[in-house]
Amino acid sequence: MTASLLEAGKTTGFYDMNAEWRSFLERAGAVLTSDRVLHFGQAETELHAALSGEICCDLSHFGVIAARGPDGETFLQGQLTCDVRQVVPEHSMIGAYCSPKGRALASFRLFRCGDDYNLELPRSMVEPTLTRLRKYILRARIALDDVSDTLARIGVAGSNATQLLAAQVSSSATELAVGDVLHVNGITAIRLPGATPRYELHGPVSEIQAVWNALAPHLMPVGAEAWQLLDVLAGVPTVYPETVEAFVPQMMNLELLDGISFKKGCYTGQEVVARTHYLGKLKRRMYLARVEMATLPRPGDPLFSPQADASQGAGRLVDACRHPDGDCAVLAVALIECAERGTLHLNDAGGPVLRLEPLPYAFEATG
Repeated sequence: MTASLLEAGKTTGFYDMNAEWRSFLERAGAVLTSDRVLHFGQAETELHAALSGEICCDLSHFGVIAARGPDGETFLQGQLTCDVRQVVPEHSMIGAYCSPKGRALASFRLFRCGDDYNLELPRSMVEPTLTRLRKYILRARIALDDVSDTLARIGVAGSNATQLLAAQVSSSATELAVGDVLHVNGITAIRLPGATPRYELHGPVSEIQAVWNALAPHLMPVGAEAWQLLDVLAGVPTVYPETVEAFVPQMMNLELLDGISFKKGCYTGQEVVARTHYLGKLKRRMYLARVEMATLPRPGDPLFSPQADASQGAGRLVDACRHPDGDCAVLAVALIECAERGTLHLNDAGGPVLRLEPLPYAFEATG
């Protein structure tokens, strides 16, 4: 790993995490910016551990918007691509919030805590998403609030993650399928997609601290980039400020991740999303790829292909992170024709070639 790649992965951050939780992480050896853990002193080892070991990761680089009030379900159902009626206390969903033109303004995981609906998304996306959503409240009996620092959040992953959570949190952890949610002793645990078992835990700082300490002998603490790597390899898209309105949800494979409902009725951007689905006009898909770079590419970076019309471009990066093999793992939305029957380069014709790898799900819709 080159120093330039590691430095490029850092962020100065603009959001202060919960002070009590921050102090706990510092005592545990974390090297932090204002909103995330960079590493615990072993950045390269931590990145390797994400793929082959048992890890525990602070998730303060994600924020949470809470929707509270009797009209929460109705309001969100009219704004989001997923079917909010299916988001019950025992099940979460991913989805997108779109512009009237059907372009994704944000992506998120939606889950329930009590009567509240919680949207989890990158910290950098919380305030702009709140501002946009609040414009549509009108007379709805709902309040939308940034509750990012009300609770702590951690991720746990690895081949033994399920057994560890069953021992330290609840034996019911063994029963969770991807997307399922468990609430126990003030902690909300969510099973995430991934090649190995992966979970995120939300809860009061004191409760999450206790879980972290109980798991510490069995897991390696890792920085935010290790968790980002697992998201990328799982084919889970994230909308960042650089990619707001860059993609229709289907371009990011959200229909394959149960993040779009075509039966729920109207929501902002629904007409464009539905037309793309029913008329079969999708020309771009999200692919997983590896690319050799001296510096870390960024979301929104352009793709080039000799098969693509120069006026349209071949696509754009959705996400990118370092891979322990020494190159970068990326998610890229690209013209299907160029990706599957041509060549993709990053930035321009002289840029590095993207080497496509299989996603953990098929492009054919599952029904």
